[in-house]
Amino acid sequence: MSFDTLPLSAATRAALGAMHISEPTPIQERSLPLLFEGRDLIGQARTGSGKTLAFALPMVEKVDPTIKAVQAVVLVPTRELAQQVDQVIAAPVSYTHLRAHETGRN
Repeated sequence: MSFDTLPLSAATRAALGAMHISEPTPIQERSLPLLFEGRDLIGQARTGSGKTLAFALPMVEKVDPTIKAVQAVVLVPTRELAQQVDQVIAAPVSYTHLRAHETGRN
């Protein structure tokens, strides 16, 4: 599997290029086809393996920018992880008309 075989928009492909990502990691290779089919998935992989991008790409692709309401929520257990997830999601979102926000309690 490669990113070329996935239903990615030109904006998402541009974001991947800007991130210097050309080949999916093993977790992305196994999970992306299932997630693009709309299937539920539980995945486990080491830190730095690309898990966040694996769920972020289908999420960004499926969100409708014409709908002015919250369409996706990512829950994480710590502020640090929320910031990390926000940074990963910000890259593909920056090439769209979508908005992503990291929020949390102090």
